[in-house]
Amino acid sequence: MVNTNQGESADLIRRAVVAFNSGNHGQATHLCELGLKQHPDDPALCHLLAAVLFARADLSGARMRIETSLAARPDNVPALILACRIARADGRFEAALQPLDRAAKLSSQAEILIERARTLDQAGNALAARECWTLVLQRDPKSEEAAARLGRLAWQRGASVEAEGLLERAVAGGGHPAAWFDLGLVRQDMRKFGGAAQAYRRVLEMSPDSPEAAVNLGVVLQETGDLDEAMLAYSTAYRLRPSTFGVIAMALTSAPSGRLWLDEEALRRSLAGGARPPGAKPFAVDTRR
Repeated sequence: MVNTNQGESADLIRRAVVAFNSGNHGQATHLCELGLKQHPDDPALCHLLAAVLFARADLSGARMRIETSLAARPDNVPALILACRIARADGRFEAALQPLDRAAKLSSQAEILIERARTLDQAGNALAARECWTLVLQRDPKSEEAAARLGRLAWQRGASVEAEGLLERAVAGGGHPAAWFDLGLVRQDMRKFGGAAQAYRRVLEMSPDSPEAAVNLGVVLQETGDLDEAMLAYSTAYRLRPSTFGVIAMALTSAPSGRLWLDEEALRRSLAGGARPPGAKPFAVDTRR
């Protein structure tokens, strides 16, 4: 038989979960706090409130609540995983690994290994992260995240061929913009400019507000001699983020196929899509060689 207090607590948790899942974090917080006034230190309510506060980027509040929840239920694997995520978001990487060590003794969930790989990766421990992501990919050969992270790590250590293969695997099913961007970087380093342009275009299709992809697209198009398309890409980057101007100006004068701009403001107008004033002198010359 369920007593009234348990029934009330369960109802508050249910309503808070509904509010949280609908994106109403304020209502979810209110319901959790209401429940905790009636049932102080309830582990389920503390766990849920920690998740809500974490989603609201209140890391100190989330940490306090998840620690209270774990004090009552130290073997709750989902709470241990959340404790890891909160600590990692706060840059406390060693602290983030501790609850995962405990969780791994209680469960063989793949999520625990993934969280460990993410933590080691963000901590900058490339060797350990590589080993962990490799285990993730072995367990789940379809893991786009593991393939993407291994591809990035391979590129960072100079293994371009391996990196390209892993990143192509990561984007085979559609991929994430970050994986496509990394694939563009790898191909650009390998001087596969056509393939790099394809990757950067894919980034811009998926994430049109990426000035970095637009700048790099301009660079690789310029390397292929397609200066008109390169200028369109540079214009996109400049409109998205005017601070890219310096990088664009340098790229235009340093590539084998570029232009020498004698008037900085004229270049800014061109990138912004502005027209040249009537009677103005030409402001660009080709520097193809």
